[in-house]
Amino acid sequence: MAHNAELISVGTELLLGNILNTDARFLSRELSKLGMNVYYQTVVGDNPERLRRAVETAKGRADILITTGGLGPTCDDLTKQTLAETFGKKLVFHAESAERIKDYFEKNLHNAPMPENNLQQAMLPEGCVVLQNDWGTAPGCIFEAEGCHVVMLPGPPRECEPMFSAYVAPYLRELSGETIRSRTLKLFGMGESAVESLLRDRMNALQNPTLAPYAKTGEVELRITAKAASDAEADALIAPVEREVRGIFGDLIYGADVGSLEEVVLAALKERWLTVSCAESCTGGLIAKRLTDLPGASAAFKGGAVTYWSENKRSLLGVPQALLDDKGAVSAEVAKAMAEGARSAFASDLALAATGVAGPDADERGNPVGLVYVALAAPEGTFCRELHLGQNRDRVRTSAAHHAFDLVRRYLQDIPLELEAAK
Repeated sequence: MAHNAELISVGTELLLGNILNTDARFLSRELSKLGMNVYYQTVVGDNPERLRRAVETAKGRADILITTGGLGPTCDDLTKQTLAETFGKKLVFHAESAERIKDYFEKNLHNAPMPENNLQQAMLPEGCVVLQNDWGTAPGCIFEAEGCHVVMLPGPPRECEPMFSAYVAPYLRELSGETIRSRTLKLFGMGESAVESLLRDRMNALQNPTLAPYAKTGEVELRITAKAASDAEADALIAPVEREVRGIFGDLIYGADVGSLEEVVLAALKERWLTVSCAESCTGGLIAKRLTDLPGASAAFKGGAVTYWSENKRSLLGVPQALLDDKGAVSAEVAKAMAEGARSAFASDLALAATGVAGPDADERGNPVGLVYVALAAPEGTFCRELHLGQNRDRVRTSAAHHAFDLVRRYLQDIPLELEAAK
């Protein structure tokens, strides 16, 4: 049975734009993985009458209603009260939740006295399934009424996300009576529109499994989702579609069910017991940051240098002044020299470099915004890629880092370093 879910995010701070509604993004993605349709999202301020109207509308068009926020201890946290009234439920005291709230204050807040109003969080709709909160104080809950499965989750993402994954996802999975499996292929080197044009006919023809592209900055995700009676049957449905997609895009696909391009690179470096360093100009340390954001990066990453000024390219990386004068800081020759200088300075097996014009203006030599050179220095030689990445400064920097990681990924996987068009 197909289920339609609707999300209601509660909080005036969301309406005012004071905080970003990451809960809705997370929940929509997770519900999609479960095969649930999400046709509407609503944001409502801390006003019980407007929330009640939103709930009345939602329950008329969805059989799964998920709210986030409004479960705190203050007077404007009215989600439970409003939903209980709307569905004709009483709020009752849940002693176990009250004890958990007290324990949370003792263990996590250094025995700070618990305000009495925190006990309001232990008032829950009668007959509900209580979702214990191991990440904060407000418990969540699930109840069924008027043909609708109602789920209430706390607003802070650090509580909402793990609570959904631990308790709500298994509950919703049981509702479908089917196994839903997804396989996500990560692709770098082609934009979403080009990817979609190659797959459009195939996507329109597929019903189970389904195939859908999702654009991210500098890359594309292709998600294959199948429903079946068992995991093995779902995987069997996914396999031929995955083979077909891989046949189309080849080595533009850098991984399946992986987190990021740098994650693939780090794993490959560790597997080969190799080290890497970097020299950055226009990326301003982004390559190093993305690597060191990953746990265990120290096993492969030896260090980096941000050499924004030409004199530092010379003094720290040994780029010849004559080369800088002749070719300019934004050039293939300087990018290669930077990579070679970093490899020598940090005594690493490999080294990456990036130099270019991130904007907003052209450089002193007239090089346009978006012109970037990324280079890889390796024992076999130094390789460079010339890029034209558009006018948006953030996109230029992010895409340049992507290309740097793609260079080392291709080197480590023994595939051509140049991007090739899909078939």
